[in-house]
Amino acid sequence: MIYVCVPVHNEAPTVGLVLWKVRQVFTTFPREYQLLVCDDGSRDGTAELLASYAKVLPMSVVTHRERRGYARSLEELLTLALQRTDRPRRDCAIVLHADFSQSPDVMVEMVRRLESGSDVVVAELLQARGRAPRAVLWARRWAPRLLRVPGLRDALSGFVALRLIVWRHAQRRDAAPLLTTDGWCANAELLARMLPHARRIEAVPAETRYDLVQRPSRTKPLRQLVDAWRARAAIRAALVTLAIAMLCAAPRDASPQDSSHHASPAGTPATDSSPARVVPAAPTAVPFPVGERLVYAARFGVFSVGEATMEVAGLDTVRGAPAVHFRFHIEGGALWYHLNQTLESWVGRSDFRSRRFWNATEEKGKSWEHKFEILPDSGVYREAGRDSAFPTVPDPLDDAAFLYWIRTVPLVIGQRYEYRRYFRPERNPVIVTVLGRDRVNVAGRKWNAIVLSPKIPNGGGIFAEKSDARMWLSDDRERVMLGLQSRFSFGVVTLKLKEYSVPGHP
Repeated sequence: MIYVCVPVHNEAPTVGLVLWKVRQVFTTFPREYQLLVCDDGSRDGTAELLASYAKVLPMSVVTHRERRGYARSLEELLTLALQRTDRPRRDCAIVLHADFSQSPDVMVEMVRRLESGSDVVVAELLQARGRAPRAVLWARRWAPRLLRVPGLRDALSGFVALRLIVWRHAQRRDAAPLLTTDGWCANAELLARMLPHARRIEAVPAETRYDLVQRPSRTKPLRQLVDAWRARAAIRAALVTLAIAMLCAAPRDASPQDSSHHASPAGTPATDSSPARVVPAAPTAVPFPVGERLVYAARFGVFSVGEATMEVAGLDTVRGAPAVHFRFHIEGGALWYHLNQTLESWVGRSDFRSRRFWNATEEKGKSWEHKFEILPDSGVYREAGRDSAFPTVPDPLDDAAFLYWIRTVPLVIGQRYEYRRYFRPERNPVIVTVLGRDRVNVAGRKWNAIVLSPKIPNGGGIFAEKSDARMWLSDDRERVMLGLQSRFSFGVVTLKLKEYSVPGHP
């Protein structure tokens, strides 16, 4: 199902044309669709016109007696679409303006991009047809440069298609609005908040159709530029601190892979052109001592934006099996954004397979948690609060356990390895290339290090191929993670070891 969301305020001359054009698009491009329209306090006959179209189109109308603004209308329509779908991973929403400045024909290409694997598609309005006030054109040209979103040249168009699962993940856990800005800025904020939850974002070219608009522009160019300038710090802070969260978690953004793909077994390298060279398998028993603790500083350029801690918290028993308890904690933020997250993992002491995984997160004062029970012998995992069991891989690892397990794997300089051990099969594989050796100065001393390049083909986030991620492990028996770095469009975020302690050692 495609939900076409149309926020409306005093658009009686054009909204009917837009709705009928949407119908024509889906007549020639057969897809199941519904129109969701929000009449935001219109006083020009829009309500009566919408009522007549609702009789002949698959359309629902939400009415505000008083105007609440574009951002509130947009958020309400997307939430309504999410409430109606029973397949949020498949179904999508398209946001379309009612003034006819955006051609509904572009929706065909946007839907095709979603069907090809994208999670968010933005129609970038970089060209214009028809006449508009010079001040409006000037503001429309320069405002996108103030509110940049990674991977996009125009984050302000508001002509967006998205999978509803992305909107679900982006929503706040309380009743407070997700979008805190309005107008053009709300479009950029929407994309910035969805970015961390989307595996792939794409852009398609489109035109602003000033020749079809039936009313004078309501845009106040100077006001829009001032608002954009004020909003950019908040949007940038969200991007930076969400990057910190991705740096401090194991890869989770892998896109589903074809099950017929022939993977290299864990512990053996796979190269693109040379035969695989078999190396000794990783130890099955957990070699890390209870009490080992690593503390990292998170930095964006010259700014300190948080701290992370990894530790072997203790020994435990899970369903009668001896287990080692790992704990990973991250706390940081910038400006209004704050993140406090704890990942806890219990792995088999003798086989290094995940048995239990907890994720507790507090974000901007709101908290939630996910708890998983992983049963490797039965080949399934369960999530607390859900009755169903889901299949898992033969030797499962969770987010926190992966960062420890990679320290035990024999690594050969110049080799490429492919691992399919993440406990949720659809999020595999992780590919690790051993680039070489380095000398680094962290935690008060100089270390010999092995440099790795972890990546997820066609994935997003920290381990996307374009992120050029790097991981430094000490070139010794302990294989301490010395640092982690990833490149984003707004700069490089780095996690750097500042404290390392082991019981019984100074």
